[in-house]
Amino acid sequence: MLPAAQAAPNPRYASIVINAESGAVLHSANADATRYPASLTKMMTLYLLFEALEDDTLSMDSRLPVSQHAAAKPPSKMGVKPGETVKVEDAINILVVKSANDVAAVVAEGLAGSESTFASQMTDKARALGMAHTTFRNASGLPDDRQVTTARDMAILALRLMQDFPSYYPVFAKTEFTWHGRRYKGHNRLLDNYAGTDGLKTGYIRASGFNVATSAVHDGRRLLSVVMGGFTAQSRDAHMSELLDRGFARAESVAQGDWIAKADIYGDRLQATPTSEPAPTLADDPIRDLIAQAEYEHGDARTATDDASAWAVQVGAFSDRTRARRQADQAAEFLPAELDGRVSVSSVQGDGGIFRAQVVDLEETQARRGCRQLAREGVDCVVVAMGAGQ
Repeated sequence: MLPAAQAAPNPRYASIVINAESGAVLHSANADATRYPASLTKMMTLYLLFEALEDDTLSMDSRLPVSQHAAAKPPSKMGVKPGETVKVEDAINILVVKSANDVAAVVAEGLAGSESTFASQMTDKARALGMAHTTFRNASGLPDDRQVTTARDMAILALRLMQDFPSYYPVFAKTEFTWHGRRYKGHNRLLDNYAGTDGLKTGYIRASGFNVATSAVHDGRRLLSVVMGGFTAQSRDAHMSELLDRGFARAESVAQGDWIAKADIYGDRLQATPTSEPAPTLADDPIRDLIAQAEYEHGDARTATDDASAWAVQVGAFSDRTRARRQADQAAEFLPAELDGRVSVSSVQGDGGIFRAQVVDLEETQARRGCRQLAREGVDCVVVAMGAGQ
């Protein structure tokens, strides 16, 4: 979990986690703020290429010509030469694994005649998919101040790739490919380092920081998450792993009826049970207040209970018990003295499962007051009613 004190200096940061089956938003931070997509752009390039395959405009064996414009693209690139051709099947592997900018331009020109025309088609498709805040200016994600998106829009795109092209989606799990007798390895370390990950795409330009869109499956549940603006690839991946850990625990809570998500990926379908407390304002510190809003937007627990002290403040969910205990202890330091000694770490799925870090045995008013205090200190939290399965 990244406290706001760490996130605040990074104006490029944004993230979102959704349940891929329901579209329910399990976490978001700056999810609708304008960001640069970098090579996440290539997910849309691939979307339009998959469409062309589906409608038989192209086949996997079709060959796309390389122009001078495409060959001149800066790295990352394959070094294709003007006059050569690239087979569609190879182009897909290259875009997914190597993220080559020259081949992205080859695909754009092969589908639309020019990259600028293709970028307009990409933007039109974004609007059709519900990506209201995305504009594309090229097929690769190379720097362009006018090429912008949001974490939510990238999550929508990733979700539609899964839903609309299930036969092509497995390509996003590839970590290497062979082309012209040479083996190329990819940049997406999460495919190897986070269990259940089967896609999708990384990206980086200086203006964006390190981006990644990731999907993973645990116990039959699929989550999709986007992180934008990482300082390094390693810190981005570590944060993504943490968000997914928390997301799977939160999805488990949804299944048990512990809390209700407010909105789905499009922002308007699932509604939380109304609360009489006003939502926090965003006027003072956007990063801190976005985190403070978590109990309203991403987990307002309203499970019925007859026990006045059957409420808790959850400050994280982790795959490691030690990390969960450390987070709970750190959170407890910010709480009033009256709440001392109420830290708990519970297992959701038994040994090797997910461990929830909580401050327990609270009355509802104590839990809500405690979560607001933690939010002011930059600690992400959610109020939960202790019900079955806690």
